[in-house]
Amino acid sequence: MTGDRRETPANGRVAAAHLAGQVSAERFVEPVRHRLTRPLADLMRAPGGPRERQLLLGEAFEVLDLHEGHAFGWAARDGFVGYLPADALSDAAPEPTHIVAVPATHAYSAPDLKRPEHMALSFGSRLRVVSASGGFFETAEGWFVPKPHLRPANAPFADPVTVAQLFFGAPYLWGGNAIWGIDCSGLVQAAFLACGRACPGDSDQQERALAPPLPDGTPPERGDLLFWKGHVALVVEPEVLIHANAHTMSVAYERIVDALARIEAAGDGPLTAHRRP
Repeated sequence: MTGDRRETPANGRVAAAHLAGQVSAERFVEPVRHRLTRPLADLMRAPGGPRERQLLLGEAFEVLDLHEGHAFGWAARDGFVGYLPADALSDAAPEPTHIVAVPATHAYSAPDLKRPEHMALSFGSRLRVVSASGGFFETAEGWFVPKPHLRPANAPFADPVTVAQLFFGAPYLWGGNAIWGIDCSGLVQAAFLACGRACPGDSDQQERALAPPLPDGTPPERGDLLFWKGHVALVVEPEVLIHANAHTMSVAYERIVDALARIEAAGDGPLTAHRRP
């Protein structure tokens, strides 16, 4: 056991069955897969507590317990443990076939761009397409989404940097995972998951999991990851990175040499790792 609450699906009241004999809990149960039915929901540390990450429409959540309006479990994409509003989930939602593959789109009540939009959807939202009508795909819920905005879920992107660049200018949001607000590790995770590559949710987890560190002085290459304490960035080209950052409060490009100097001058320390996933 790691002892990391983000990775340990147990809260005393209930725990995942595979943890029997390793943690204390009133009940040990098998999870039930649910999916998010809202465009976005906060994954919280405790019911009504602070946001740790976010889930998008159609993403899977393994539910261990439903109690007083909250679901306890973990995000299927990365194992991140926490609480979601129970009414944001359904155990009957269909398996998605497509993802939103542009920064954002709208779902409409009819295949007509002049109709009022039903909801906005972020990059990475997951939908089940059941038919097509003109320039729109129809989803299992009866919504209509522009065809150019969706990509088959089994056709991943090739380059995480290209995906990260789709978020350029998105506002910074601690714990965010959507185009309307995203943080440094959320950006890296969105980029890697869209390319079919496993990726944890927080930067310290990413630093441990994604690749061994490179020797000091290794020239940066596109796709490399640069880590500081509590921060991560993607290398776009040898002298430039992209990151969601609290300096500009957005997803922005920055010269690597400037970022290194600025972050250390702000008291956040030197680079802790340079990795090449």
